[in-house]
Amino acid sequence: MKLYKPTTSGQRGTKGIDYSVLTKKKPEKGLLVSLKRKAGRARSGRITVRRRGGGAKRLYRVIDFGQSKLDIPAEVIALEYDPYRTAFIVLIQYQDESKQKAYILAPQNLKVGDTVMTSEKGSLSPGNRLKLKNIPVGTMIYNVELERGRGGKIVRSAGSSARVLAHEDKYTNIEMPSKEIRKVSEECFASIGMVSNPEHRFINLGKAGRSRYKGRRPKVRGSAMNPCDHPHGGGEGRTGIGLKHPKTPWGKPAYGVKTRKKKKWTNKLIIKPRKKKKR
Repeated sequence: MKLYKPTTSGQRGTKGIDYSVLTKKKPEKGLLVSLKRKAGRARSGRITVRRRGGGAKRLYRVIDFGQSKLDIPAEVIALEYDPYRTAFIVLIQYQDESKQKAYILAPQNLKVGDTVMTSEKGSLSPGNRLKLKNIPVGTMIYNVELERGRGGKIVRSAGSSARVLAHEDKYTNIEMPSKEIRKVSEECFASIGMVSNPEHRFINLGKAGRSRYKGRRPKVRGSAMNPCDHPHGGGEGRTGIGLKHPKTPWGKPAYGVKTRKKKKWTNKLIIKPRKKKKR
């Protein structure tokens, strides 16, 4: 972590990441894409996620979550920052005739000059990608596939990792970061190790302006609104919400209410649901 000397009011209490570990180079130009900003709007144009807009300009790094080139070693060229995600990323170059470059998620303890490889069987080195059936019980994994050939879909945020618990009946039991235990096909691939930048959760932005740089707009409490704008609104002075349970502006229950679809196809693969967060 990087602690700032408070020469201004906004720096008091600010905590950031020490980026000195990253490679000093410009991003790979061929792997950058400019995304159109939607600012919380759905395809219909209506705002479905509130309080989004503005922010600093940024380019999206195309990440290879599948790493489909089997049994071809790739050298780590650079460790880089990605403005679209909490984890760091690494630029790799495959050691074959194509010399193709790609971005992948950076695991903890992977350094420039190291080699990573995707194969059905391989060494348990950080960054290597193996089939779940060939990963020993107790191994920490990340960037796990849910369907064969679709690329990693889960366990991709900074500092996260899952753990292999057991192999049984063409499935591998995995303990998720949320402590949920679920089955995943043993033919799916997963990367060895833990995602980089575990100190991300200790970041303190220090001032509202830095939150605006990220595209987050101010949030107004429902109890500070008028009755016509929110179910919590109205009353004289600092009044409570006057309800047994909090609600959204549209009257739906909020906080602690299950939102997962009851007929979701992956429900049958969940052995133990995740623990409820304490508020």
